[in-house]
Amino acid sequence: MSNPCSCSIIGTGSYMPKRVVTNNDLEKLVDTSDEWITSRTGIKERRIAAVDETTSDMASEAARRAMTSAGIRPEDLDLIIVATVTPDMFFPSTACFVQKKIGAINAVGFDISAACSGFLFALQTARHFINGGSRKTALVIGAEKLSSLINWEDRNTCILFGDGAGAIIVRFDDSTDAPGKVLSSVMGSDGNLAHLLSVPGGASAQPITFDNVLSRTNTIHMEGRETFKHAVTRMCQASEEALMQAGLKTTDVDLVIPHQANRRIISVIAERLGIPEERTFINLDKYGNTSAATIPVALDEASRSGRLKRGDILLLVAFGGGFTWASSVIAW
Repeated sequence: MSNPCSCSIIGTGSYMPKRVVTNNDLEKLVDTSDEWITSRTGIKERRIAAVDETTSDMASEAARRAMTSAGIRPEDLDLIIVATVTPDMFFPSTACFVQKKIGAINAVGFDISAACSGFLFALQTARHFINGGSRKTALVIGAEKLSSLINWEDRNTCILFGDGAGAIIVRFDDSTDAPGKVLSSVMGSDGNLAHLLSVPGGASAQPITFDNVLSRTNTIHMEGRETFKHAVTRMCQASEEALMQAGLKTTDVDLVIPHQANRRIISVIAERLGIPEERTFINLDKYGNTSAATIPVALDEASRSGRLKRGDILLLVAFGGGFTWASSVIAW
């Protein structure tokens, strides 16, 4: 059996739709303002996918860029995991559509649903497959078309979300000095709090009917204050646990890549962990909250912009509906 640190991230990629929707654009839709949104969330704009652009389209483009970064071919992949709450359809899985679109003929694919924590859940799942010896090269994707779940008349939620996709290539490597080594991962969930952040309608519990279609149950519903409180607590706990598992301290962390939900949440987490905010990567001002896509997109941007250097210790941490939370430590 492989050792616990036998998989490494060897490539990253991301894709963001072309259409930009600014806070000023939203002022024309709901009772809000650029100042109100920016001061409370840190978001200035977000990307919105074209009507005919699917989650698998965005995921596939991010995957191609990640494969180019890693220097591998589609046929080298033997595992595809897509983290999403906005699949193209209930079934087949989005991963199967990605497999077809990129030509990964030797891969097995499936989806994971853990909301904003989904990418880190998928990374941990791929890590188990690789450490168990059954797979060697995995494509892990976080992709969302949240614009399909937004109630554009709800000013409390429509200002927060955007679309996009990020991807990484994870490969077996048991050498001690391999770059991109995944050192630790933790995950958690608490279904008792599921009602605080959800899309209640559209599935088997509340199918869409002629009678309820106007109630918008198939859009995002969130109790913001309670979500904020639990997000901070769980993300801090997950970060500390992942660092402890890796035998590291917060002072060892060179860069935190947190889920990009709210600038205030990120600031509070950095303060509680004792990590200077300048060591925190933030791009939610450009993209808003893209759920499972936020961390892989940020990781790709940090890598391509030169923000990361060999040997840096990265702390990835997320929180999402479920509630779910997760954290991973990587030696870049």
